[in-house]
This record gives sequence, C-alpha cells and structure tokens, in this order.
Amino acid sequence: MPQAVFVSPSGEEHVAEVPVGWSLMEAAREDGIEGVVAECGGGAICGTCHVKVEPKWFALLAQPQMMEAALLEAVPERSETSRLACQIMMSEELDGVRVHVPSEQLEL
Repeated sequence: MPQAVFVSPSGEEHVAEVPVGWSLMEAAREDGIEGVVAECGGGAICGTCHVKVEPKWFALLAQPQMMEAALLEAVPERSETSRLACQIMMSEELDGVRVHVPSEQLEL
C-alpha cells in the first residue's frame, strides 16, 4: 500500500499507509496526525488541513482548483508548496510523498 510521510513542526516523522484514492487528509485523520484538523471533513471549504508538500512531490500534483487556491491565500505559514491535504489524492505515483504540517492552522 502506498505511504505518505507527515513531518511535524518539531521534525518528527509519521509514516501513514494511504489507500489509492484516499486523500492525505483522510489518512491523517485515520492515523491521528496532530495538526491536520480537517474541520470540514474534506470539502475544501475550511483550510484546516493545510500542509507544505516537499518540492519533489509538489511538482507531481495538479494545480489547485479555484476554491483551494483562495483558501491557501489565508492559511498561516503559507509557502509556495502549500496545499490542502484533502485535495491531494493518493496514487501509486505519490507513494512516499512527504508533507510538513505547519505549527498553526486556520481557526474557525
């Protein structure tokens, strides 16, 4: 099964198995990854599952849709490789993807 590596703000790494077709947000919730709040449950309307994708992996992702792009403008600690974990769907190509969880998320 493909895996994703979630890196905490302190640098601790958590490897999660992510079934193909699941979002990284779903895997983070399933594995109890701290910092991936996912208030809206994956609807791309809250921005509380913001992660920073390592550049090697970011290049493999499709461009964010308009709603995600708008939310990313408001997230704390935004970077050039910021994405919402609910919008990153696991595929075999993304096996081993590495994302960094910011120290702070949007507060609703």
